[in-house]
Amino acid sequence: MRFRHRAAAGFATLLLPVAGLVGLASPAQAATSATATYAKTQDWGSGFEGKWTVKNTGTTTINSWTVEWDFPSGTKVTSGWDATVTGSGDHWTAKNLGWNGTLAPGASVSFGFNGSGSGAPTGCKLNGGSCDGTSVPGDAAPSAPGTPTASNVTDTSVRLSWAAATDDKGVKNYDVLRDGAKVATVTGTSHTDTGLAKGTDYSYTVQARDTADQTGPVSGAVKVRTTGQTEEPPPGDKVKLGYFTEWGVYGRNYHVKDLVTSGTAAKITHINYAFGNVVGGQCKLDDSYAATDKAYTADQSVSGQADTWDQPLRGNFNQLRQLKAKYPHIKVLYSFGGWTYSGGFGQAAQNPAAFAKSCKAVVEDPRWADVFDGIDIDWEYPNACGLTCDTSGPAAFRNLSQALRAEFGKDYLVTAAITADGSEGGKIDAADYGGAAQYLDWYNVMTYDYFGAFDKDGPTAPHSPLTSYNGIPQEGFNSAAAIAKLKAKGVPAGKLLLGIGFYGRGWTGVTQAAPGGAATGAAPGTYEAGIEDYKILKNSCPATGTIAGTAYAHCGNNWWSYDTPATIKSKMAWAKQQGLGGAFFWEFSGDTANGELAGAIDSGLK
Repeated sequence: MRFRHRAAAGFATLLLPVAGLVGLASPAQAATSATATYAKTQDWGSGFEGKWTVKNTGTTTINSWTVEWDFPSGTKVTSGWDATVTGSGDHWTAKNLGWNGTLAPGASVSFGFNGSGSGAPTGCKLNGGSCDGTSVPGDAAPSAPGTPTASNVTDTSVRLSWAAATDDKGVKNYDVLRDGAKVATVTGTSHTDTGLAKGTDYSYTVQARDTADQTGPVSGAVKVRTTGQTEEPPPGDKVKLGYFTEWGVYGRNYHVKDLVTSGTAAKITHINYAFGNVVGGQCKLDDSYAATDKAYTADQSVSGQADTWDQPLRGNFNQLRQLKAKYPHIKVLYSFGGWTYSGGFGQAAQNPAAFAKSCKAVVEDPRWADVFDGIDIDWEYPNACGLTCDTSGPAAFRNLSQALRAEFGKDYLVTAAITADGSEGGKIDAADYGGAAQYLDWYNVMTYDYFGAFDKDGPTAPHSPLTSYNGIPQEGFNSAAAIAKLKAKGVPAGKLLLGIGFYGRGWTGVTQAAPGGAATGAAPGTYEAGIEDYKILKNSCPATGTIAGTAYAHCGNNWWSYDTPATIKSKMAWAKQQGLGGAFFWEFSGDTANGELAGAIDSGLK
């Protein structure tokens, strides 16, 4: 699961000066001004990605902005991020979100959208004023309402009330924001929010809109926790998930019982069984021998009982059933796709409902329906290139996620492993991950494989940097950038899991101990050149330094990067500070016989 460097996409730039973004100045004060620059950042024939950058060119602070434009017939916006984008016929309007409406003099903010068609925007307006940079609306935006107060909190609802905002021409209504997303527009100064999850934390703010449809700054935030207990995961608990590979029972000789003997089973909450295949747009069982037929002797099985020739289910699935009986807290998800099997998702996206139906049929096969608690989709990558290139469009992933949730319902977990390419215009920008998040329980963000010997000449770099650092080969290729971008697209922090690799990536022909050295190729590995398990590297090439939250090692002519118990604990501390839902790792067999990496995740998330 590696990233490829993105070729620079050609784009056309249209400068549209935008004026009249009015700050919270009194009518006697001079209004501020601004410009908005539009760029077509990607074009894939049937559609494109557009980006607006609004810059405050005046001398007073801007507290809200609204950009309007027209598209020619046949061109439209299909999804947007970092702004609320709506359309009426060929007319489109983008309003700031609660967190990006304020711009100090000289500051700028960008928002983007995916579109279909080939037209360019015309007729730009801002807050009803012209876009010549001089003519501005004469009324000021409303003030911030008072910080809401919460009352009548139940398992599923809360009543909010707040002090009114003020405006020189009158307040029309208020937007109620839950965790930064608008959930209601009301004319009064109170609202009861319903349909909440029990035992869950929420944050509420309010934003006023005046008669000219200008929005003012958001209020202060009130934090609310609904009553009752959550079912999955428990309050205060974090997801600790590992991938179990179907093929690991062969050359790696790793079996479900190893989760017991290593002590790992007691340290995790979830297992993703990898991978089911995607063929002809349908979910399929891949290796039936490993999954359902392989017979285990008494000493090999979790239960201590030998399989018989006539029992209806053997193999990994039966061993997972035994593991769940021994450790009832563990949930198991069936993961489909992966690097090798993602080619079938494009066809699946053509009929999401049929795909979802086929997946449920596999997961709920009566021979093993009790084994699986949900489904995980590992599409590498929607509307982008992995082993093959997908061109199904930016909405395909969201549509697929929606169909899976509709088919599986609320009683199953539905999750997805996704790209961690946080670069500008990178893979996160290629699909509507923000829109899909509402249908999914969480994302496994693959924050590893950023750098490796697939670039055989180097420079050497850690394959799973937590943060950027001076000299990093590609900006945006780090965990912090990916998490920040996903949050900015509206994905709740609690639905993001930080990815950890239980392996290292390495080069050979390296003379420089520090990162950034030249290389001649991939370092030798047990199963694949350039890759080695942590359990081997900790002894064969011990860490000699750390950079960007990850360890590296220089031994002889080889240079490796990998996570250790110490770096994992620091990453877990960061994940908690960010409010993430937990962590996941690829994959169990790379750990030591006593499960020290899984133990570091467990202790680090407590």
